[in-house]
Amino acid sequence: MSSPTPDDPTTTSTKIRVLLVDDDALVRAGLRIILRGADDIDVLAADPADGAAGVQTVAEQRPDVVLMDIRMPVMDGIEATKRILAQPNPPQVIVLTTFDSDDLIVQALRAGAGGFLLKDTPPERLVDAVRAVASGDPILSPSVTRQLVDRVTTGPDRDRQAARDKLTVLTDREREVADLIGEGLSNADIARQLYMSVPTVKAHVSRVLTKLAADNRVQVAILVHESRRSD
Repeated sequence: MSSPTPDDPTTTSTKIRVLLVDDDALVRAGLRIILRGADDIDVLAADPADGAAGVQTVAEQRPDVVLMDIRMPVMDGIEATKRILAQPNPPQVIVLTTFDSDDLIVQALRAGAGGFLLKDTPPERLVDAVRAVASGDPILSPSVTRQLVDRVTTGPDRDRQAARDKLTVLTDREREVADLIGEGLSNADIARQLYMSVPTVKAHVSRVLTKLAADNRVQVAILVHESRRSD
Protein backbone atom coordinates (compact mmCIF):
# COMPACT_ATOMS: atom_id res chain seq x y z
CA MET A 1 0.00 0.00 0.00
CA SER A 2 1.38 3.40 -0.92
CA SER A 3 2.03 6.03 1.71
CA PRO A 4 -0.57 8.76 1.99
CA THR A 5 0.17 11.98 0.20
CA PRO A 6 -0.02 15.39 1.91
CA ASP A 7 -3.45 15.93 0.34
CA ASP A 8 -4.74 12.52 1.40
CA PRO A 9 -7.64 12.92 3.88
CA THR A 10 -6.06 10.28 6.09
CA THR A 11 -3.23 12.66 6.90
CA THR A 12 -5.56 15.33 8.27
CA SER A 13 -7.18 13.13 10.92
CA THR A 14 -4.51 13.99 13.48
CA LYS A 15 -4.55 17.69 12.77
CA ILE A 16 -5.87 20.10 15.39
CA ARG A 17 -9.12 21.53 14.03
CA VAL A 18 -9.46 25.18 15.05
CA LEU A 19 -12.46 27.49 14.85
CA LEU A 20 -12.02 31.28 14.95
CA VAL A 21 -14.83 33.31 16.54
CA ASP A 22 -14.30 37.08 16.36
CA ASP A 23 -16.36 40.01 15.12
CA ASP A 24 -13.31 41.64 13.51
CA ALA A 25 -12.73 40.27 10.02
CA LEU A 26 -9.15 41.52 10.01
CA VAL A 27 -8.39 39.71 13.25
CA ARG A 28 -9.86 36.49 11.89
CA ALA A 29 -7.84 36.85 8.68
CA GLY A 30 -4.63 37.45 10.61
CA LEU A 31 -5.18 34.48 12.91
CA ARG A 32 -6.03 32.29 9.95
CA ILE A 33 -2.76 33.18 8.20
CA ILE A 34 -0.72 32.51 11.34
CA LEU A 35 -2.33 29.18 12.17
CA ARG A 36 -2.34 27.86 8.62
CA GLY A 37 1.43 28.14 8.66
CA ALA A 38 1.53 25.20 11.08
CA ASP A 39 1.48 21.75 9.48
CA ASP A 40 -0.46 20.18 12.34
CA ILE A 41 -3.27 22.76 12.51
CA ASP A 42 -6.35 22.93 10.29
CA VAL A 43 -8.36 26.17 10.50
CA LEU A 44 -12.01 25.56 9.69
CA ALA A 45 -13.46 27.49 6.77
CA ALA A 46 -16.44 28.58 8.87
CA ASP A 47 -16.22 32.26 9.79
CA PRO A 48 -18.57 33.05 12.71
CA ALA A 49 -18.54 36.73 13.67
CA ASP A 50 -20.52 36.51 16.90
CA GLY A 51 -20.92 34.16 19.83
CA ALA A 52 -24.25 32.71 18.78
CA ALA A 53 -22.91 31.75 15.37
CA GLY A 54 -19.85 30.30 17.08
CA VAL A 55 -21.96 28.07 19.33
CA GLN A 56 -23.90 26.80 16.32
CA THR A 57 -20.75 26.17 14.29
CA VAL A 58 -19.17 24.19 17.13
CA ALA A 59 -22.26 21.98 17.32
CA GLU A 60 -22.12 21.36 13.57
CA GLN A 61 -18.40 21.01 12.90
CA ARG A 62 -16.92 19.80 16.22
CA PRO A 63 -13.55 21.60 16.28
CA ASP A 64 -10.83 20.67 18.78
CA VAL A 65 -10.00 24.23 19.80
CA VAL A 66 -11.94 27.50 19.62
CA LEU A 67 -10.23 30.90 19.65
CA MET A 68 -12.93 33.09 21.16
CA ASP A 69 -13.14 36.86 21.31
CA ILE A 70 -14.84 38.21 24.44
CA ARG A 71 -16.63 41.29 23.17
CA MET A 72 -18.95 40.49 20.26
CA PRO A 73 -22.47 41.39 19.13
CA VAL A 74 -25.51 39.10 19.49
CA MET A 75 -23.79 36.92 22.11
CA ASP A 76 -20.54 37.72 23.89
CA GLY A 77 -17.66 35.30 24.27
CA ILE A 78 -18.44 34.53 27.91
CA GLU A 79 -21.95 33.27 27.24
CA ALA A 80 -20.76 31.52 24.08
CA THR A 81 -18.04 29.74 26.07
CA LYS A 82 -20.59 28.54 28.62
CA ARG A 83 -22.86 27.18 25.91
CA ILE A 84 -20.05 25.54 23.97
CA LEU A 85 -18.68 23.80 27.05
CA ALA A 86 -22.18 22.55 27.89
CA GLN A 87 -22.22 20.58 24.63
CA PRO A 88 -21.24 16.88 24.57
CA ASN A 89 -17.47 16.39 24.18
CA PRO A 90 -16.81 20.12 23.90
CA PRO A 91 -13.65 21.63 22.42
CA GLN A 92 -11.08 23.59 24.39
CA VAL A 93 -11.71 27.35 24.35
CA ILE A 94 -8.97 29.97 24.36
CA VAL A 95 -10.16 33.48 25.12
CA LEU A 96 -8.59 36.24 23.04
CA THR A 97 -8.63 39.66 24.61
CA THR A 98 -7.00 42.99 25.14
CA PHE A 99 -5.87 43.78 28.67
CA ASP A 100 -8.52 46.39 29.37
CA SER A 101 -11.07 43.75 30.33
CA ASP A 102 -9.69 41.86 33.33
CA ASP A 103 -13.12 41.32 34.84
CA LEU A 104 -14.31 39.73 31.61
CA ILE A 105 -11.25 37.46 31.51
CA VAL A 106 -12.07 36.20 35.00
CA GLN A 107 -15.69 35.60 34.00
CA ALA A 108 -14.62 33.68 30.90
CA LEU A 109 -12.23 31.49 32.87
CA ARG A 110 -14.93 30.84 35.43
CA ALA A 111 -17.11 29.77 32.51
CA GLY A 112 -14.52 27.08 31.81
CA ALA A 113 -12.22 28.55 29.16
CA GLY A 114 -8.95 26.64 28.86
CA GLY A 115 -6.87 29.79 28.94
CA PHE A 116 -6.46 33.28 27.59
CA LEU A 117 -4.11 35.12 25.29
CA LEU A 118 -3.66 38.73 24.32
CA LYS A 119 -4.49 39.56 20.74
CA ASP A 120 -0.95 40.79 20.17
CA THR A 121 0.53 37.44 21.21
CA PRO A 122 3.53 36.56 18.97
CA PRO A 123 2.62 34.08 16.19
CA GLU A 124 4.81 31.28 17.52
CA ARG A 125 3.25 31.64 20.98
CA LEU A 126 -0.23 31.47 19.51
CA VAL A 127 0.57 28.26 17.64
CA ASP A 128 2.14 26.73 20.75
CA ALA A 129 -0.93 27.71 22.77
CA VAL A 130 -3.29 25.93 20.38
CA ARG A 131 -1.15 22.81 20.52
CA ALA A 132 -0.96 22.94 24.30
CA VAL A 133 -4.68 23.28 25.00
CA ALA A 134 -5.45 20.62 22.39
CA SER A 135 -3.30 18.24 24.42
CA GLY A 136 -5.05 19.21 27.66
CA ASP A 137 -2.50 21.72 28.95
CA PRO A 138 -4.34 24.99 29.63
CA ILE A 139 -2.55 28.18 28.68
CA LEU A 140 -2.09 30.95 31.20
CA SER A 141 0.58 33.39 30.11
CA PRO A 142 2.80 33.90 33.19
CA SER A 143 3.05 37.68 32.80
CA VAL A 144 -0.66 38.12 32.17
CA THR A 145 -1.57 35.70 34.95
CA ARG A 146 0.49 37.63 37.50
CA GLN A 147 -1.08 40.94 36.48
CA LEU A 148 -4.57 39.47 36.51
CA VAL A 149 -4.09 37.83 39.90
CA ASP A 150 -2.64 41.04 41.34
CA ARG A 151 -5.78 42.89 40.30
CA VAL A 152 -8.21 40.45 41.88
CA THR A 153 -6.39 39.50 45.09
CA THR A 154 -7.28 42.67 46.94
CA GLY A 155 -9.71 41.30 49.50
CA PRO A 156 -9.59 41.67 53.28
CA ASP A 157 -7.33 39.69 55.63
CA ARG A 158 -10.04 37.09 56.22
CA ASP A 159 -9.81 36.18 52.51
CA ARG A 160 -6.09 35.58 52.94
CA GLN A 161 -6.65 33.29 55.91
CA ALA A 162 -9.49 31.49 54.14
CA ALA A 163 -7.20 30.84 51.18
CA ARG A 164 -4.49 29.48 53.47
CA ASP A 165 -6.99 27.23 55.22
CA LYS A 166 -8.31 25.93 51.92
CA LEU A 167 -4.84 25.02 50.67
CA THR A 168 -4.22 22.80 53.70
CA VAL A 169 -6.17 19.99 52.02
CA LEU A 170 -3.29 19.55 49.56
CA THR A 171 -0.36 17.21 50.05
CA ASP A 172 3.13 18.70 50.01
CA ARG A 173 3.63 17.71 46.38
CA GLU A 174 0.21 18.99 45.35
CA ARG A 175 1.02 22.29 47.07
CA GLU A 176 4.24 22.52 45.06
CA VAL A 177 2.23 22.02 41.89
CA ALA A 178 -0.35 24.57 43.00
CA ASP A 179 2.38 27.14 43.70
CA LEU A 180 3.78 26.69 40.19
CA ILE A 181 0.30 26.96 38.71
CA GLY A 182 0.17 30.25 40.57
CA GLU A 183 3.21 31.37 38.61
CA GLY A 184 1.46 30.59 35.33
CA LEU A 185 3.64 27.59 34.46
CA SER A 186 2.40 25.00 31.98
CA ASN A 187 2.32 21.28 32.76
CA ALA A 188 5.53 20.81 30.78
CA ASP A 189 7.26 23.61 32.71
CA ILE A 190 6.10 22.17 36.04
CA ALA A 191 7.34 18.74 35.00
CA ARG A 192 10.79 20.13 34.26
CA GLN A 193 10.99 22.08 37.49
CA LEU A 194 9.81 19.24 39.72
CA TYR A 195 11.55 16.46 37.76
CA MET A 196 8.32 14.64 37.00
CA SER A 197 6.70 13.33 33.85
CA VAL A 198 3.99 15.42 32.21
CA PRO A 199 1.32 12.70 32.82
CA THR A 200 2.24 12.74 36.51
CA VAL A 201 1.90 16.52 36.61
CA LYS A 202 -1.49 16.29 34.90
CA ALA A 203 -2.63 13.82 37.56
CA HIS A 204 -1.48 16.17 40.32
CA VAL A 205 -3.17 19.15 38.65
CA SER A 206 -6.40 17.20 38.39
CA ARG A 207 -6.30 16.37 42.09
CA VAL A 208 -5.50 19.98 42.99
CA LEU A 209 -8.50 21.22 40.99
CA THR A 210 -10.76 18.63 42.58
CA LYS A 211 -9.61 19.22 46.15
CA LEU A 212 -9.88 23.00 45.81
CA ALA A 213 -13.22 22.81 43.95
CA ALA A 214 -11.63 24.96 41.25
CA ASP A 215 -12.92 25.07 37.69
CA ASN A 216 -9.62 26.10 36.16
CA ARG A 217 -6.01 27.00 36.86
CA VAL A 218 -6.62 30.72 37.27
CA GLN A 219 -8.83 30.00 40.27
CA VAL A 220 -5.95 28.00 41.76
CA ALA A 221 -3.53 30.83 40.96
CA ILE A 222 -5.78 33.38 42.64
CA LEU A 223 -6.09 31.20 45.74
CA VAL A 224 -2.31 30.73 45.93
CA HIS A 225 -1.60 34.44 45.54
CA GLU A 226 -4.32 35.34 48.05
CA SER A 227 -2.70 33.04 50.59
CA ARG A 228 0.67 34.78 50.10
CA ARG A 229 -0.55 38.28 50.89
CA SER A 230 1.53 39.82 53.66
CA ASP A 231 0.05 40.55 57.03
